[in-house]
Amino acid sequence: MNEQRPQVPPPKLDWAWHVFSELSSDQLYQILHLRQQSFIIEQQCAYDDIDNHDQAAFHLCGTDSANHALRAYLRVLPPGKRFEEPSIGRVVTCADSRGCGFGHELMRQSIDFCRDRFAGMAVRVSAQIHLQPFYSAYGFVTDTPEHPIDGIPHVEMLRRG
Repeated sequence: MNEQRPQVPPPKLDWAWHVFSELSSDQLYQILHLRQQSFIIEQQCAYDDIDNHDQAAFHLCGTDSANHALRAYLRVLPPGKRFEEPSIGRVVTCADSRGCGFGHELMRQSIDFCRDRFAGMAVRVSAQIHLQPFYSAYGFVTDTPEHPIDGIPHVEMLRRG
């Protein structure tokens, strides 16, 4: 007989935007740790995560209300920093919070942020191939051929302003 585990409701997250200078050392540590766990350890990809773009970025943090642990994160780079357009990147949720809808909330908030902050501008994401459908659901359209970044197939995707 299959026993079903009781469904545990996802934690409630507090969402906040920060510029780099507003991040505490604890917040920065949690951001870098979460990115390392997902992009370097889980994906087994040694790459230059600390790329000198964080200082110019706007950081969206989804923090567990109960224990203040970072559960979801992304950054938005202003136009001209990496691409001509503003760009959304480093989109990540912690492994034990996947499937809770936090990735969708990250995208909704980042698109609203870009619409308000960079009115009328297109927004770019550099997407791993398997995430194309996720970004397409938010109006992003593939803009480049598939190409490897650090050994992982990617495409650039653009969402018109």
